Amino acid sequence: MEAHTLPAERFEEHRPRLRAIAYRLLGSFDEADDAVQETRLRLSRSDDTEATDGLDARLTTVVARVCLDLLRARETPREDRWDAGGVEAPRPPDAAGDPDEQALLGDSAERALLVVLDTVTPAERLAFVLHDLFSVPFEEIAPIVDRPPAATRQLAGRVRRRVQGTEEMPEPDLLRQHEVVTAFLAAARNGDGDAVRALLDADVVLRADAEAVRAGATGAHGSQDVAKIFSGRAARAARIARVDGAAGLVWAPGGETRIVFGFTVLDDRITSIDVLADPGRLHRLELELLDE
Repeated sequence: MEAHTLPAERFEEHRPRLRAIAYRLLGSFDEADDAVQETRLRLSRSDDTEATDGLDARLTTVVARVCLDLLRARETPREDRWDAGGVEAPRPPDAAGDPDEQALLGDSAERALLVVLDTVTPAERLAFVLHDLFSVPFEEIAPIVDRPPAATRQLAGRVRRRVQGTEEMPEPDLLRQHEVVTAFLAAARNGDGDAVRALLDADVVLRADAEAVRAGATGAHGSQDVAKIFSGRAARAARIARVDGAAGLVWAPGGETRIVFGFTVLDDRITSIDVLADPGRLHRLELELLDE
């Protein structure tokens, strides 16, 4: 069935499931309703007969792409409030009086899941939600996040480990991690934006703690925005360091550590950068400046 011939009643049959997917991807009922409406509009405007088996799979693909666009468009990811001076973790809105929303919210475990999902990248969130919560095969998710199925499986696995409270990442290749961070610093110092972006995951997240924000740092999401922040001038003052055993950067004017940059590197791409400036936290870190 072509998208533009889809009767309204057929779409309404799928609306509850689409809304449930959109809510868990976006964490907001209002945004979920907007995403479902946009899905309906995209289908009504399209003559495309996309190669997915069945209407349910087609609708899932479209609403997932709409939600992914919305997640990536957020100027500042929610996870950069993770250390904002005790700010309460994000919670879904009150759903009193709406049976559908009550069912989606469920118990405290559902709320806890939403908080965890706000700490991962859009691609990771989408892979986990579609596969683990809605049983969508990785082969169907892979084109949405523009990754091979095996890499898509890894995205969901990382979120699953965080949800389960187990070790978030597999044992890193510290040598390769050091090489990636060193290359990133060199490219930033040279003002080579293309080289900086090439080392960043498309969904890279830059987070700053409350002290770093007060010092002028800011959160960012996406390789384009993160690359803009690391200008040649700022990078020249940074030094390669080992931060709690992992590769990182340190800004230490006059020999006093003021800011630490922690990196997460997966598949030779930087997926997150944490900017830490809280003195108490810096004091607890194991730091070792390295030769470049």
